[in-house]
Amino acid sequence: MIKPDFVFEISWEVCNKIGGIYAVLSTKAKSMVKYLNNNVLFIGPEFNKDADNKLFIAEEETDFLKYLQSTYSISARIGKWDIPGSPKALLVDFSTLYSKKNDIYTEMWQEYGVDSLHAYGDYDEAGMFGIASGIVIKAYCEFYKLTSKKVVAHFNEWMTGFGLFYIKKYCDNIATMFTTHATTVGRSIAGNGKELYTYFEGYHGFQMAEELNVASKHSVEYHAAHLADCFTTVSNITNNECIQLLEKPADVVTPNGFELDFVPRGAALKNISNASRKKLIEVAQQLLNEKIDPNSVITAISGRYEYKNKGIDIYIDALSKINATNNIPVLAYILVPAWHSGAKDLSNNSGDGITTHNLMRPYNDLIINELKNKGLVNSKENKVKVVFVPAYLCGDDGVFDIPYYQLLAGFDITIFPSYYEPWGYTPMESVAFGIPTVTTSLSGFGNWVAPDGQDVNKGVAVISRDDKNFDFVSAKVAEQIIAIKSYKENGEINAVKNAAKEYAKKTRWTNFFELYKEAYSVALQNKLK
Repeated sequence: MIKPDFVFEISWEVCNKIGGIYAVLSTKAKSMVKYLNNNVLFIGPEFNKDADNKLFIAEEETDFLKYLQSTYSISARIGKWDIPGSPKALLVDFSTLYSKKNDIYTEMWQEYGVDSLHAYGDYDEAGMFGIASGIVIKAYCEFYKLTSKKVVAHFNEWMTGFGLFYIKKYCDNIATMFTTHATTVGRSIAGNGKELYTYFEGYHGFQMAEELNVASKHSVEYHAAHLADCFTTVSNITNNECIQLLEKPADVVTPNGFELDFVPRGAALKNISNASRKKLIEVAQQLLNEKIDPNSVITAISGRYEYKNKGIDIYIDALSKINATNNIPVLAYILVPAWHSGAKDLSNNSGDGITTHNLMRPYNDLIINELKNKGLVNSKENKVKVVFVPAYLCGDDGVFDIPYYQLLAGFDITIFPSYYEPWGYTPMESVAFGIPTVTTSLSGFGNWVAPDGQDVNKGVAVISRDDKNFDFVSAKVAEQIIAIKSYKENGEINAVKNAAKEYAKKTRWTNFFELYKEAYSVALQNKLK
């Protein structure tokens, strides 16, 4: 196995907390730094160098930054990413490249067949960031004399694909890796209400990309996957998409791990759990203006606002089933960021609310409308109470002012009944904190845990899901929530929590990072051919 001398890791989510890829990179960093003796540089986008980025600790201007500016007219900041491992990070300003974008797109069409003709939205932003990242890598290798070393440049998602194209053309001595965390076409099929799995073998990548108006993004992803010296993806489920839609199987499947340094232990975790549970009940009582049963099962769903893909629709339906047929108190949280104008003043609340923050267009909100359709309106008669938190939980949301991981420790069970989930960090984070969780066979994590399904007494409930069994999945979710109530009453909940923690131990990066070592080696071997 060949070990790299240096690795560049490029992503839109370096020092930029958006979604699952941030969790991948920020938890993997410590293992990378250890394996490579700190010969790592994470490259992310610079949005506003005058704004305070709490995730980035900038250093003073260096000779390299002066070289980058004087030679390539690119400005950047370099420093540390404030995460376990404290890896080196560089934030690059790509704004000056917009004036050259048409020339860049023409060059990449002529060189590699990358079709930017139908681009719109965030395509230009991603394309220029990718090119800027490639320029940074070239300049860094020149300045620090790495051109004769074993160097790997690892590009994450289509948003960085232009960086890979740049390296292939101008620095062909550097080995390239490309990871798709979710295929553009697969996500689009699922997100547009089409049946992804029933007709899976009938879908063609380029045809569906045109139909769903993602032709340019798909083109970048397709060509990056084929040009990379090593192509990876995060689960067997997503690899099936790669084979079908990108016409290229992954060279290595690299499941996402977790760094348990994020998790308090022993009495510290217990204290955080108790404090967070108290806060969850307190906020609900203020919002609803009524007392919450302290023995309520407190549950949550969280993640991006992808109503069907993340299974938010299933979660709401399951809650309505419990509310209609079971006389158990449930306090259900929906922790999904949405467009809002700020936190409500809960001390002066009328008690008829569902959201902790003021939604900008509540009448158009899918979650609000479905809660009303299902009768989950927090009336006095309802045993199931629902609280929708449409804010990012970074510790400054104005209601909880507690970071997500800390709040997570206060729940009894989390629910992630995904329809489309290439991996699934949210259930994995949950078990790391000893919170039993529910996911489905359509998530990479769920498929890794138990492809054939299992119940929550194992710590992770995996429900078999397909295009046709919505009601079955909803009923199973309701069963798992009800089961937690009985486990608590029968004194069995600690065994369930310990089972959850056992899965967390298996997903540590110390286990999964071995596959990244293999991927680096494959990239270098293919480069040497």
